Amino acid sequence: MLKIKLILCPVDFSEFSATAYRYALSVAEHYQAKLVVQHIVELWRYPSAGFAASASLYDEFCQSLCENGKEHLQEFVKNYAHDGTQLELVVHQGMAPDSILSFAQAKKADVIVMGTHGQRGYDRLMLGSVTDRVMRSASCPVLAVRNPPRELMATDTEGRHVHLLRQILFCTDFSENSELALNYAISATEEYDAELTLLHVLEEVPSRANKEKAIAAATEQLLS
Repeated sequence: MLKIKLILCPVDFSEFSATAYRYALSVAEHYQAKLVVQHIVELWRYPSAGFAASASLYDEFCQSLCENGKEHLQEFVKNYAHDGTQLELVVHQGMAPDSILSFAQAKKADVIVMGTHGQRGYDRLMLGSVTDRVMRSASCPVLAVRNPPRELMATDTEGRHVHLLRQILFCTDFSENSELALNYAISATEEYDAELTLLHVLEEVPSRANKEKAIAAATEQLLS
């Protein structure tokens, strides 16, 4: 059984990151893990910062942004129940993908939970690209969360929202990375008493006879 001790959840205060935070909170409660909530202040969002009259004014402006980010982050987590979950709130300044990846590595995060999109318009597009880069480069598993269906959410006896994993789809190309991912899929299946489906997609099979042979070979490999 795989152990999850530390979960990192980057948030930008958008609807998608709020959903991701609720998911991360539920997983942290299930595994009794520590949850680190990270917000990144990105100066490219504030073009006026480059026109500061002096270095000291620029530093004050950056410090003010970080302090506002901390206050906003504290208000953000207050909106959701987290009794019994060990929380750590952090605010960093930099580019979101780099900050998330470096911090996850430094903290030795077991999993990163984040939204698939950010705020509206250009920001929404940017966070989508941030999630994509984190998924491609992170050394730990990344759970990218959209708004889940209501039937995947329940309320426990203490009034907390619990996410129910009922069906898990594991997609494999039989590579070494797929084998590593399978360990997490099996662990989550056992933890949540879910149903696990294994999927392999055949590409560019030239003939029907070869297709049948390829399907038989892939099926045998899935069962082995």
